[in-house]
Amino acid sequence: MTALLSCGLLVAALSAEPFVRKDATAAELVRSCRTMVPATVELSGRIVLRNRKGIPQAEHDYCLVRSNSVTRLSIDGKPYPQPSQSVSPSTSILGTDVTWSDLTLDYLWWDEFSFDAEREGETVHGQTCAVVVMKKGGRTVRVWIDRKTGAMMQAEEFDGEKAVRRLWGTRIKKFGERWMANVLEVETVGSGHRTKITVETLK
Repeated sequence: MTALLSCGLLVAALSAEPFVRKDATAAELVRSCRTMVPATVELSGRIVLRNRKGIPQAEHDYCLVRSNSVTRLSIDGKPYPQPSQSVSPSTSILGTDVTWSDLTLDYLWWDEFSFDAEREGETVHGQTCAVVVMKKGGRTVRVWIDRKTGAMMQAEEFDGEKAVRRLWGTRIKKFGERWMANVLEVETVGSGHRTKITVETLK
């Protein structure tokens, strides 16, 4: 199956839990997304920057380890610095379209969120979604959440009123007992390039 079924980053898996209620609140849908991100996980794969013609421009190995809300990221075998007051989690990693937020889905834990009523019922690859706008410290991310499963389907980050980056999944794979998106695309709007994230191992 190559259709996008869940893209809650590298670790957002298809849930084995019962489907969410049809009238689920924004808070309930966000909590559903959070449960799909394991508290402890180690995953690795590749980040491939490609130009408009799909030709690779840069490739990097990555390893992400999450344990009890502490996340560590390595790129090409070297520790990658965590976001700080001087480095935004929206800063691109080594000139790719990928950011810290793309690899950690940190915005799912922001406290300010609400439905985007004008986009209620939009579909992503045939799945009816609720659209939730999440905000923190001047950052805004819009996420599409499958109304049936509670899985995050895609996300956009904004600068003011303008979408500047998009993330979505394109394939899923079973790792042990867990189904998850193992190929994701991240695009910087108007850049003429996009970056593919693949998940090769998951523990």
